[in-house]
Amino acid sequence: MDTNDKIIITVSGADKVGIVATVATLLADCKVNIEDIKQTLMQGHFVMFMLCSIAASNKSLKELQSVLKEECNKMNMEVWVQRKEIFDNMHTVE
Repeated sequence: MDTNDKIIITVSGADKVGIVATVATLLADCKVNIEDIKQTLMQGHFVMFMLCSIAASNKSLKELQSVLKEECNKMNMEVWVQRKEIFDNMHTVE
C-alpha cells in the first residue's frame, strides 16, 4: 500500500440535499476509491471528511482538486484536497 496514493477530502458548507451523492459520483467518475467517510452537521453546517485512494484514478491530484473545486463551487461548498501524509503531518503535535 503506497501512502502517496491516499488523499483527504474535506467538504463544508450549508447543509443541503445531494452533497454526498454529488461528490461520491464525481469521485467514482474519476476512479477514486472512497475508503472511509465521516460527516456531521453542526448547527446546520455540513462537514464531511473522506479518506480516498487515487491509485487507480484517471486524474492527477491537481486535476482532481480542480474538478472537485468546480463542482463544490456550484453547490456553494468549500473543498480541500490534500495528500494524507501532509494532512497527518499538519495534525501531529510534537
